[in-house]
Amino acid sequence: MSAARLTAVDVSKAFNGLAAIESVSFTVDARELVAVLGPSGAGKTTLFRCLTGLSAPDRGSIRIDDDDIATLRGRNRRRVAVVFQQFNLVNRLTAFENVLAGRLGHVPAWRGWLRRFERADRLLALECLDRVGLLDRAQQRADTLSGGQQQRVAIARALAQKPRLIVADEPVASLDPAAATGVLDLLRDIARSEGVGVVCSLHQVALARSHTDRIVGLAHGRVVIDAPTDRFDDAAFDSVYGSAVRVPA
Repeated sequence: MSAARLTAVDVSKAFNGLAAIESVSFTVDARELVAVLGPSGAGKTTLFRCLTGLSAPDRGSIRIDDDDIATLRGRNRRRVAVVFQQFNLVNRLTAFENVLAGRLGHVPAWRGWLRRFERADRLLALECLDRVGLLDRAQQRADTLSGGQQQRVAIARALAQKPRLIVADEPVASLDPAAATGVLDLLRDIARSEGVGVVCSLHQVALARSHTDRIVGLAHGRVVIDAPTDRFDDAAFDSVYGSAVRVPA
């Protein structure tokens, strides 16, 4: 069995006394792509903020490999890379320069400020762009790329970080169907080839069913299903979304 990259145990978070997530537990193994599904208000955003260390849970623990994420400091934080819905690229910089930002946690701060990266870092950035199929766009400004291309640059930046876990927060929400499929294909391939764990939140149930290894379903802040994708049937869908909103796979 693959080693767990992420282990969440009884994670709970409340705001003004109202539970956003409650007793959430699941794992993400190496080489595994896990989708987190749930309707608006189910707690996905709060969960992902906790998974990335942006928010501290009120109760429970989140471990990256064998270390509690709350104890990770400085360069150890680079073990978790985040891919955002809106890409979070610097528009005036090239694709290559944006990917180099993934090396900031590995180099002295002054090199990052002056953009004086070593040759090995520059080669790695180019390799990451090649890995996502955009080596020929290395010197193109980020704001001239299509949405799908920008998300691929963001994934290349995450790869350059050399993470153990990639957390992708709605990575295809702003993309057209063809680009969305391409991005999820890429994330699945990266999980397999790089040995990282990948967890992503999705709204598109059909894409989760066609691209992921396992689905964790949230409803009212709780895990109501955690199963291999091929077992996410109509009954599982209903437990997450309710039968009244069932849509075709």
